[in-house]
Amino acid sequence: MGKPTGFLEFTRELPGKKPVSERVQHYKEFTELYDGEKLNQQSARCMNCGVPFCHQGCPLGNIIPEFNDAVYRNDWEEAYAILSSTNNFPEFTGRICPAPCEAACVLGINQPAVTIEEIEKHIIEIAFSNGFVKPRKPAVRSGKKVAVIGSGPAGLAAAAQLNYAGHLVTVFERDDAAGGLLRYGIPDFKLEKWVVERRISLLEEEGVQFRYHAHVGVNVPVNDLIREYHAIVLACGSTVPRDLPIPGRELKGVQFAMHFLKQQNKQVAGKDAFADAETESNIYTGADQCAW
Repeated sequence: MGKPTGFLEFTRELPGKKPVSERVQHYKEFTELYDGEKLNQQSARCMNCGVPFCHQGCPLGNIIPEFNDAVYRNDWEEAYAILSSTNNFPEFTGRICPAPCEAACVLGINQPAVTIEEIEKHIIEIAFSNGFVKPRKPAVRSGKKVAVIGSGPAGLAAAAQLNYAGHLVTVFERDDAAGGLLRYGIPDFKLEKWVVERRISLLEEEGVQFRYHAHVGVNVPVNDLIREYHAIVLACGSTVPRDLPIPGRELKGVQFAMHFLKQQNKQVAGKDAFADAETESNIYTGADQCAW
């Protein structure tokens, strides 16, 4: 706990946002970063609450009071070490997580909760800019080969952890690039794709291999994977929509969310949004990442 009276002295403040007149000119993120003083004040609000329910609120079990204390002390390397010990991709969660940790924050009982998610994002971005984030290459390889089907958040996290354990990991992705929902589900104004590319490049440096346009069960035979790999991780996600009988469903322009979001993200990325029309037709009529 950096400042015992911090929660009494400072109130919750979120970073500013770029003017609307500027935001409408692009699809990029528009939330700005704290300056050093504001970040210090926000981390100071984390109180010595005895039982940090934020730990339970966080699905990853992030060690939140400890990294808040490190931020208050401006010890960014320690803050990054604490955060990365439980979280493979803080740059993603710091942008798109619904922050159940903040809902569990004890300070939130009678004051606005600590800005945990924003502090998390600042830790990882400062860590990248200061060179603390480096490839973690395993010292010894096990000789075991693992196939991970799907390159969404779950597949990437599984690939990272298996690679750290020394296994040889290959990720199979049916699309033209890795990321799953991170790339083709979440709009750029919440998560710009250079953030995803940065992490994919890091995973490749660590030894994880990626195969694109690899639709397991369609153009990648399942039996080939069974013969070649010692284990297979299914991280296919679920892109098959529920076609509910809602009034107006049949109207022109009413689309399934994932169908729309993928086309929009491709268009923003300068890609042909309809290049995989046949594949998309298969996906949205029941064939998922794991067609088998």
